[in-house]
Amino acid sequence: MKIIKLLLITLIALNVSAIKAQEDKKVKPEHLTVETFKQKVFDYEKNTDQWVFEGDLPCIVDFYADWCKPCKMVAPIMDELAEEYKGKINIYKVNTEQQRELSRVFGIRSIPAVLFIPMEGKPQMSQGALPKENFKQAIDEFLLGQKKDQ
Repeated sequence: MKIIKLLLITLIALNVSAIKAQEDKKVKPEHLTVETFKQKVFDYEKNTDQWVFEGDLPCIVDFYADWCKPCKMVAPIMDELAEEYKGKINIYKVNTEQQRELSRVFGIRSIPAVLFIPMEGKPQMSQGALPKENFKQAIDEFLLGQKKDQ
């Protein structure tokens, strides 16, 4: 009987470890600082007169604050989108309380504010908590250039 209990405990521990390993492999939005923003998105100090995207994939930048309830509604959507679109787009997060310079540079006055950045062309800003379907449409059409058949 002790052997069976020991085997069950071992199997449960292995299962929990496997689940945790799967969770660790999930793609999550990356939090940016001023420095990483300049490297991965846009160096606004070097390029003062034109938009020059620094990234290798289209991206979304989610400007948020921890105290913001609509931002908390958007956060799990961003997590899901990061996993669904891994390898196609990057999703970044900027804490407006900690990265005030970025908030100032982009004129963030209301959050959540989401910046959609295609590989070519100008980025577009969206404000407010949007449903996942709206984010998916913007990703598919604006960032990836995939028009839906109607």
